[in-house]
Amino acid sequence: MTFAQVQGNQEVKQALIGMVDAGRVPHAILFHEDDGGGAFPLVLAFLQYLYCKHRSDGDSCGQCPSCGKIAKLIHPDVHFVFPTASGVLSEQYMEPLRRLVAEHPSFSEAELLEALGLEGKIPMIAVAESRRLLEKLSLSALEGGYRAVVIYLPERMNAEAANRLLKMIEEPPQQTQFLLISHQVEKVLVTISSRCQRIRIQPAGQAAEAGFAEAGLLDELMTALLGKDLLGALEVSERIASLPSRECAKAFCIFAADRLRQMFLCQQGVQGLGTCAPEVERWAGKCRKTFPRQALEVLDRAVTLIGRNVNLKILFADMTDRLFLLI
Repeated sequence: MTFAQVQGNQEVKQALIGMVDAGRVPHAILFHEDDGGGAFPLVLAFLQYLYCKHRSDGDSCGQCPSCGKIAKLIHPDVHFVFPTASGVLSEQYMEPLRRLVAEHPSFSEAELLEALGLEGKIPMIAVAESRRLLEKLSLSALEGGYRAVVIYLPERMNAEAANRLLKMIEEPPQQTQFLLISHQVEKVLVTISSRCQRIRIQPAGQAAEAGFAEAGLLDELMTALLGKDLLGALEVSERIASLPSRECAKAFCIFAADRLRQMFLCQQGVQGLGTCAPEVERWAGKCRKTFPRQALEVLDRAVTLIGRNVNLKILFADMTDRLFLLI
């Protein structure tokens, strides 16, 4: 995977290229993406550029042994960690991950679980994974140069695993690169995220189209709620419940939660964290200051119930009724 093969996020690509060219690569980078937003292929392109001995014109050659091994997820000095079934290490699931990345590198969380045969389960990154990672990083790089660790969904780490990872990030072995991909950075251990260079990945292609759909539904829902139009809000909730899949419904909740966090920052007058979307600023001026925080709890509850196969029409009608009372 070369940078040229990755759609969108030109500014992010240039920033990553600049880090490598200047020899100033942060030891830990946290990529924040929407589910299926394209961070994984971007991470692979970055690793290829970092390891490639023949890089030129801001990209890896894509043909040398290092590029080939990274593209196929078989480089001995690049380790992958992701949520799995209880007691099973990520390395035991590498073959299905390789097949998935070969077919669809911008995979979603649901597609990963399907590839691993874990649909309907809530996988975690357990402490055994951190122990195994410590063992691997205690050894010298097999091919010299950098060792890299790609952690997909660090928010799925249990407390003990997260604390062990924190120790590694606080005192990283020499020439060791941590690359974290998160969908919910607020759920990543704060002491971990605060030690990472954070980069926001903007969705491209199909993920962007999905984002536009979510934005439209959320705008309609908020307009109805702010207008005290409960029937209108419930009509929007039925359309949310009619999204193509439960994962799409979950993605809507995650997108809405991100907007609510922006609204909270906007209401608090926090500066320097990025410009809020115009609609978020409009909502912030019209709703109670308690609304964003309380609404986040409602959305977190909805995400949990989606995972428990609750009827979506009932779930979103209840969610909308709760939001109507809070706003």
